[in-house]
Amino acid sequence: MRLLRLKAIAAKEMLQIWRDPRSLMVALLMPFMQMFLLGYGINLDIKHLPICVFDQDASPTSVDLLKRFQASPYFSIARVVQRYPQLTDAVDRGICRMAIVVPQDFAERLDDRGSASVQAILDGTDDNTANIALGYAQSVVGAFAGDVRLDWARRTGMTDVPLAPAVVQSRVWFNEDLESRNFIIPGVVAMVLALVGAQLTSLTIAREWERGTMELLVSTPVTPMEVMLGKLAPYFVIGMLDAAFCLSTAVFWFHVPFRGTLPALFLTTALFLIVVLGIGYMISVAIRNQIGASQIALLVTLLPTMLLSGFTFPIDQMPAVIRAITYLVHSRYYVTIIKALFLKGSSLAELQGPMLALAAYAGVIAFFAARAFRKTLS
Repeated sequence: MRLLRLKAIAAKEMLQIWRDPRSLMVALLMPFMQMFLLGYGINLDIKHLPICVFDQDASPTSVDLLKRFQASPYFSIARVVQRYPQLTDAVDRGICRMAIVVPQDFAERLDDRGSASVQAILDGTDDNTANIALGYAQSVVGAFAGDVRLDWARRTGMTDVPLAPAVVQSRVWFNEDLESRNFIIPGVVAMVLALVGAQLTSLTIAREWERGTMELLVSTPVTPMEVMLGKLAPYFVIGMLDAAFCLSTAVFWFHVPFRGTLPALFLTTALFLIVVLGIGYMISVAIRNQIGASQIALLVTLLPTMLLSGFTFPIDQMPAVIRAITYLVHSRYYVTIIKALFLKGSSLAELQGPMLALAAYAGVIAFFAARAFRKTLS
């Protein structure tokens, strides 16, 4: 293998990228668009959920309860209704995602018995939002109920008020504010690199066939290894630049905490790029049409990264068969590592399992990619 020939192939590929608007768009525009669209678009936090209230009691006690909902950062009272049909209409139209109905004898029951019920009507079309909203509502009502019970006990002269035997005092590590953006953005970085790397390299050899330059490439003295390294080297540099942009955006724009080390981060990113570039290169060798190669690369990289890497759905909640399949998904290991580096500040020793798996994956892909191209026109 000669360095001069390798440089010539790499320079030729750089000219191809520069002259191809589609490649430039994928290399430069797609990381920018994906980081900002997905960074702002994917958010699992539920705040200021619009609710409707139907206060049939209209007492100072019921008003106090509803003020607690208004003061909560998770709810926003969008409409106060006077009749039940108005409430059902607001929920049907999507104006409110939850409705609180306070019964007529709410304050009277609290005064007499020390307990009363409040109805919560939830829009179950989005079950995840409904479950989270129900939990928040129960928390608000539970805090209100505790204060009311103590006040009722004092007024009735009770001294032995039953208290909860144990109370959970939670302390969250690594993502103290439970911001979903902090664990979503690192996954977005993985998805951007997987898509951009495979999309770009899936066009390399297919482009030679479509433009009729494969005969010239075959007639040159370059070896298949020089072709592969020369064609992938520019994309590796572009991929690392895209990674630097995405990671900088995550830290300085979205303010995702980064607690790991840069050498560990870029070493892992380099291994991941070797995998996705090798996959794209093998697809380009196998499929001689740029559109077909691009679509296959999209199918092989985007869907597994989004669905089976732990980026969108927790792997431990998947069926056993699907969990076993995720071990074959290269993005699983990178997503695990990058989240641990960002949020936990894990060292390479603590990440040796996924690191070794990703390194083995890179070695296998590099081996098959080197054997994929043959200098033949058949």
